[in-house]
Amino acid sequence: MKKWLYAAGLGMALAVSANVQAADKIAIVNVSSIFQQLPQRATVAKQLENEFKSRATELQGQERDLQSKMQKLQRDGSTMKASDRTKMEKDIMAQRDAFSQKAQAFEQDNRRRQGEERNKLLSRIQDAVRAVAKDKGYDLVIDANAVAYADSSNDITAQVLKQVK
Repeated sequence: MKKWLYAAGLGMALAVSANVQAADKIAIVNVSSIFQQLPQRATVAKQLENEFKSRATELQGQERDLQSKMQKLQRDGSTMKASDRTKMEKDIMAQRDAFSQKAQAFEQDNRRRQGEERNKLLSRIQDAVRAVAKDKGYDLVIDANAVAYADSSNDITAQVLKQVK
């Protein structure tokens, strides 16, 4: 039984290595370089900035208001009545909690939207890589960041960038 399993494993290894050897035409593409050079990237960044501008402005206003209340408490706290001081401390704590929750929700929404837009752009890059590879007859395309060395004649980064634009 062990010999049979060993033979089956060896057969599988040979079959896999034969498939790897069959992939003659291998290309290299630098996806991160393409992503950095995309003109759509700046457009998307501006769009996201406009989308979140009102919320960011609102949060900045709340932060300034909270800081001024905290400074007032520090400055005038020793001369205030105990009940007024306690009331102001509770108000500041409530406002700080509300601000913290809004800021956290803002960050999550912002990160989520940036991820969505990044994934759209990466999907376009992937489609372009497939199209160029199919057009040029490449069997395998590997990201340049995953390779220790590759001949520049197999680099299709410029062609993919042209396809994406």
